[in-house]
Amino acid sequence: KNDGPKRDAILDLSKFKNEKLRVKFIGGREIIGVLKGYDQLMNLVLDNVEESLRDPDDDTVLTEKKRQLNGLVVVRSPLLLTVSPVEGSEVIENPFTKE
Repeated sequence: KNDGPKRDAILDLSKFKNEKLRVKFIGGREIIGVLKGYDQLMNLVLDNVEESLRDPDDDTVLTEKKRQLNGLVVVRSPLLLTVSPVEGSEVIENPFTKE
């Protein structure tokens, strides 16, 4: 039982539901998929996921090759580096400045 205050989500992902998102992970992996669900901790559920493959000679370089992942993919928030819409972007208010 958790009696502490409920945390709000860092980002409002509701407007991106059923839209394609680009997700970059700590360590360099990158995927694009359709957002199907999420929670306040920023865990994501994506469908129709396509992963960009790395160069076998230099794992810091992403190639043009892609790999399709079947089924739903759960992305855990501790691994996230960036989440952005494939179509366009949005400027957000800096959460670290005090008014």
